[in-house]
Formats: sequence, C-alpha cells, structure tokens
Amino acid sequence: MSGPRASASRDWARGLREALVYPLTSDVRLLSAAVGTVLTYVVLVLSSFPQFSVQVLASDPTDVVYAVSALTREVYLSTGALGLALVAGYAVLTGVATTNALALVRRARRRGASTIVGVLPGVFAAGCASCGAGVLGALGFVGAMAALPFDGNLLRAGGIALLLFFLARAGDPRTCSVDPA
Repeated sequence: MSGPRASASRDWARGLREALVYPLTSDVRLLSAAVGTVLTYVVLVLSSFPQFSVQVLASDPTDVVYAVSALTREVYLSTGALGLALVAGYAVLTGVATTNALALVRRARRRGASTIVGVLPGVFAAGCASCGAGVLGALGFVGAMAALPFDGNLLRAGGIALLLFFLARAGDPRTCSVDPA
C-alpha cells in the first residue's frame, strides 16, 4: 500500500502513538492519567448496576471498595472477560484522553479565550466517547444494555474506537499541527 492512504495511516498511527505516550513524559502527567483511569473505572462499574450502587453507598459511603469489587465480578459474570477488558480499556484510554485534554486546555488558556472555546468541543466529544455504555446504566437503561447484541460489548468497542480516533487526531498535545490540505 503506497500513496496518500499509506501516508494517512502512518500519520494516524504516529498521532495515536504520540497521544498514548504523552502521559508517560512526566510523573505528574502519569499520576493525572492514573487518577482519570481509576475514577472512570469506578464510575463505569458503579453505573453498570446503579440501584445496587445507590443502596450500598447510601448506607455507608466507605463501602465503595466493596461495591466496586462486587460489581467488577458482576460485570465479568454478565459480559465475560472481553466485557471486563473493554471496560478497563475504556478507563485507561479515558485517563490518557483526560491528561491530554488538560494539557490542551492549559495550552489554550495561555493563548486566549477564543482558543479555549475552540478546544472545549473536542474535550466534550472525547468525554462522550468515554462514557458510552455507562451512561445507559446510570440512566436506568440496564435492561436496554442486556438487549444490546454481545451484552453491550459492541457499544463499548465503538466507544474505544472513537477514543482512539480522537486521540490519534490530536496527537501530542504539546505540538500543534495544522493540516495544509
């Protein structure tokens, strides 16, 4: 494969690699990605069975570790190892996207308010791609998730694909690349 398609796929792969490596470039960025990952995982798992989560956390908010471990087991039992891996992959990519988005917002703030307004839609779009199936559970559509093909794993895979697409387009948030075409 050669020509414009090969060049575009190489650019996409390079952008994705740069976006995924960016959180590893400092301890603060790595910590930010880790916090984003853990928070996303907790929210996704707790939103998979919202009634149980509300009951457990309403009786004692310190039982969050119990709730997350019990619901991790339930996610595994209901969607299998693939479903649990997709939820974990979601969380990791969201942690990376959050770290990159914070860098973009910080960079845009230095340039002015109009640049921040230009960055915010991309931040929200990446956020929407990361919430995916968790939103359905949080809104009480757990039955809808059960009716989805492959127990909602297809929806999770679609969310991961969107996150990968957005991360590849953004690349390293420290650099600004404007496509001349």
